[in-house]
Amino acid sequence: MKEYSITVVPTKNPAILKFESNHPLVHSTNYEFKNIDDAKISPLAQQLFYLPFIKTVYISGNFIGLERFDIVEWNDVKDDVAQQLVEYLNAGEPVVTEQADQGKVPVTVYAEVTPNPAVMKFVANKRIVPTTFEFKNIDEAKESDLAKKLFHLPFVKEVFFDENYVSVSKYDVAEWEEVTMDLREMIRDFLANGQEAVSSQSIAKKVAEAPKMKIHDEELDDTSKEIIDILEEYVRPAVASDGGNILFKSYEESTKTVNVILQGACSGCPSSTFTLKNGIETMLKNMMGDKIKEVVALNG
Repeated sequence: MKEYSITVVPTKNPAILKFESNHPLVHSTNYEFKNIDDAKISPLAQQLFYLPFIKTVYISGNFIGLERFDIVEWNDVKDDVAQQLVEYLNAGEPVVTEQADQGKVPVTVYAEVTPNPAVMKFVANKRIVPTTFEFKNIDEAKESDLAKKLFHLPFVKEVFFDENYVSVSKYDVAEWEEVTMDLREMIRDFLANGQEAVSSQSIAKKVAEAPKMKIHDEELDDTSKEIIDILEEYVRPAVASDGGNILFKSYEESTKTVNVILQGACSGCPSSTFTLKNGIETMLKNMMGDKIKEVVALNG
């Protein structure tokens, strides 16, 4: 019988700790659970949610990532959590009870146009990644087998992942009506085979650095934090529905300028400037008054 040990590893996000195991915990699939009901397939995650300070549970490869609420500090509880995990695993209790992959699983993918004529959005009926990933070329995609596969098609310019969809940006050499069906089938077959869109290691790193845009850096001023909350609550869902993403970059108090980064379908979109000026900028001005003069976008 395996003897498990747990190593506590800090991350760049002070709210998240990684508890690394000396043996694999799950294979091929990454899991994210937001609450005890969400964790029905994971007895381990359900047990962790009985701890009142646990906000999110990530299970991937050989580690468990835990995000805490602010009611405790990790230094006060991390050793007890690590000991609980060791005892659970060494008792032979299941980590995830979902049946192991037995070949292809039912996966559907449909294509959806975006406001950017150079970008098509391919939406799956399952979660692909827990957070956003943007790849500008095949070199950047070394940790993503799906992105690398797409970049082998000569007309693919950029690839963007977010939760349950893939946005593909193309060169003008191809027309969407000629390539959409092949792209849809390629993505569907990849996901149906149970392959990881992005490696577990890359996901763990990204989640640890910034699992959500609304996570506040302690060094940010109050105005920046307010901007981030508005972008997260009112803007990000809208741009995500169009196959894109928006990230806060900075706020310049002297000029009252907000700098944001556009990704996916929003990056390089002909209508993004109009949306930025007449939508996001107007919203921030209305909600924050004379603190905002201008919003400037940078393509991701």
